Amino acid sequence: MAMTNFISVQLKKASEVDLAKPLCKFIQQSYPGGDAQAEHCRAAEELSKLRKSALGRPLDKHESALETLLRYYDQLCSIEPKFPFSENQVCVTFTWKDAFDKGSLFGGSAKLALASLGYEKTCVLFNCGALASQIAAEQNLDNDEGLKAAAKHYQFASGAFQHIKDTVLSALNREPTVDISPDTVGTLSLIMLAQAQEVFFLKATRDKMKDGIIAKLANQAADYYGDAYKQCQYKDTLPKYFYFQEVFPVLAAKHCIMQANAEYHQSILAKQQKKFGEEIGRLQHAADLVKTVASRYDEYINIKDLVDKINRALTAAKKDNDFIYHDRVPDLKDLESIGKASLVKSTPVVVPLSQKFNDLFEKMVPLQVQQSVSICNQRKADLVNRSIAQMREATNLANGVLASLNLPAAIEDVSGDTVPQSILNKSKSVIEQGGIQTVDQLIKDLPELLQRNKEILDESLRLLDEEEATDNDLRTKFKERWQRTPSNELYKPLRTEGANYHNILNRAVQADGQVKERYQAHRDTIALLCKPESELNAAIPSANPAKTLQGSEVVNVLRTLLANLDEVKKEREQLENDLKSVNFDMTSKFLTALVQDGAINEEAISVTELDKIYGSYTQKVQESLKKQEELLKNIQNAHQDFSKMKQSNNESNLREEVLKNLAVANDNFVELVANLKEGTKFYNELTEILLKFQNKCSDIVFARKTERDELLKDLQQSIAREPSAPSIPLPTYQTTSAGGNKPAASPTPTPAPRTMVGTKPQPPARPPPPVISAASSPSSASAPPGTPAAPAASPAPAVSAPAAGAAPSQAQGPPYPTYPGYPGYCQMPMPMGYNPYMYGQYNLPYAPSPVYQTPGQAPYPAPQQPGYPFPQQPYYPQQ
Repeated sequence: MAMTNFISVQLKKASEVDLAKPLCKFIQQSYPGGDAQAEHCRAAEELSKLRKSALGRPLDKHESALETLLRYYDQLCSIEPKFPFSENQVCVTFTWKDAFDKGSLFGGSAKLALASLGYEKTCVLFNCGALASQIAAEQNLDNDEGLKAAAKHYQFASGAFQHIKDTVLSALNREPTVDISPDTVGTLSLIMLAQAQEVFFLKATRDKMKDGIIAKLANQAADYYGDAYKQCQYKDTLPKYFYFQEVFPVLAAKHCIMQANAEYHQSILAKQQKKFGEEIGRLQHAADLVKTVASRYDEYINIKDLVDKINRALTAAKKDNDFIYHDRVPDLKDLESIGKASLVKSTPVVVPLSQKFNDLFEKMVPLQVQQSVSICNQRKADLVNRSIAQMREATNLANGVLASLNLPAAIEDVSGDTVPQSILNKSKSVIEQGGIQTVDQLIKDLPELLQRNKEILDESLRLLDEEEATDNDLRTKFKERWQRTPSNELYKPLRTEGANYHNILNRAVQADGQVKERYQAHRDTIALLCKPESELNAAIPSANPAKTLQGSEVVNVLRTLLANLDEVKKEREQLENDLKSVNFDMTSKFLTALVQDGAINEEAISVTELDKIYGSYTQKVQESLKKQEELLKNIQNAHQDFSKMKQSNNESNLREEVLKNLAVANDNFVELVANLKEGTKFYNELTEILLKFQNKCSDIVFARKTERDELLKDLQQSIAREPSAPSIPLPTYQTTSAGGNKPAASPTPTPAPRTMVGTKPQPPARPPPPVISAASSPSSASAPPGTPAAPAASPAPAVSAPAAGAAPSQAQGPPYPTYPGYPGYCQMPMPMGYNPYMYGQYNLPYAPSPVYQTPGQAPYPAPQQPGYPFPQQPYYPQQ
């Protein structure tokens, strides 16, 4: 058979997108600086170049172009689990045009813009299938290499379209453009599969395989083409496309052609089996099928060779049967059905599709692993902070108990008029740390840091508020036309995050207030500790010495217990440093779990690993707390014995009270400085976090603004394409007759009257009327022979002749065509008395209705029109 047309699919067109910038920003925010971060950023730039190479230029119908598309698709699949592509995280808006929508005069074709990597993957895979179909259609099917390549590419294209059909709705979470809708891609998948089966039929024919096998292959191809045609015919949206209107006749023709081929080869098998009647019946059916194709679809497919082959076989079969076999020709319905043999299937989409794929982000862990590592780090920080907080609270409790007992100052104060050594040590430590000036400066800096953080947070939320207000206004204006995710829904995670930062700042303000109150309560005592030793000694009241207590057993016990407590505190400081210095990486463990199980049970893995690493440290913390509890109990008991032995008077009580306050002031100074430094560090770290939050807000607002402008442009074009009024008013000459009376409304439109150029030469003079006999005249019953027929009872409205010497502005004939078949066709009366094209009564195309010619009117021979049922007679003027 002659080579028939194969259907190929047009590529979608993508708008340019810079992938490098948003990906690099995410990498810089999520990964620590260094070589790894720089390498990831370079990979992002390579990805952006790859997209431009795959989508930013026209592609040749060649394997290398398809390979580029496949590499880009594989890379998209690779980065999907590593970057959180969404409207409120890594926001990249991908814009694609409908592959089949031709658009209109006032705007471009239909397009859709979505911040979805799934949408980008779907459109790229569509282009992979489309380009594969184009490459297959370009193959030379006269050799085995071309046939194999075509079959491979058609099956791949079918698999690509089938994959889109199965995944597009879940990938987009909204209505797609019609070209990638499940109905459309499902039909395309069937078409590609049918064409692959046809290629196998061609190869079987070329290889001269058995006719029974060829018939089954052809019958299966016919079945595939029939299914594809039905899909096109019964889906409401598909016939609206210009593309599918062109595909309809090709599918119908190929269905018939493949069926005819199946019947032809089955007829050869019947002849071999001496079933000559069946042979003729099948050839007749094949001849009817190709006759249908030749009459209806000859402009799409040339099947002359196939028609001749079938007709020759049918003629020979009939001749042999008539003269030799005389076998009965069965009816078509009595013929056995031809079997089917499918050698094709849709190639499943299994990543990687490209043979040359090299993951640009191979060293970047998947997002699920990143999130698990982040949660595990948070668990680790909570465990460490909890242990450190327990130890610090225990240390503060021990200091508070010792201060309330005036220890160790009480056992050091032997003279009663000098400063105890422990107080001097505390005073020296406070002065070395900057004393009261350090606390004042730290407290002064806090409001500035707080205000800076508040301003950043307020500005971030202001950006969201302004964009949301604009979105709400446009949604109110355009109503259901404004089809994009509402800003108030999209910003929920960001607003939750912002509210969380507000709460953190409010708690920080409360903590700052408590620190200031505490500072004000102990400020004077702390200031006293900052004085020189002489001033400090003068501020402490004198008392009688307690020399008799020196060397007693109680004092020695107290000193031993206090030394043990100091040892516990030092061990605790070392333990705190050890807890902070523990480092480990859970990435490999989470990656292993993801590979083995396909998911990560973060809690179970993290708890097990943290217990293994920090179990010994946690045990040491508990031992330290228990040891301190016993020491404090023994110290309090020993102090009771010490107090009983010590002389008590007002002076000694007053001195002891001052020494207690000084010890408490030292403890408060140490704690205040630590709290204020932690507060300063907290505000500085929060500033970095809030700046990232602000960048996130500004990025999403910018992306939404770009999307908004694009959507507004599309809406304006859509509105411009809509009709501005329900109907167009008719011109005056179509609504008012010459006499001023309005004719009845016609259900069909009336074309504008023809115009006539003034310089056009006039036709020759009218010939004299012929003499019509009574026998041949159709009007002999109502008019005497040889005379013009009487005028009609209601003649057509007369048209004024143009002024002498002036060319008429338009033809004076009827303002509509006068050939049958035109929607506004109306039979025009023709004067019988002068008609030079008069037919006999037996062959008139319609019954003439006599009418008088308007004086001065130019003769109007009817022009030859397409579809006129009779040929015009030549015009011979009478001499």
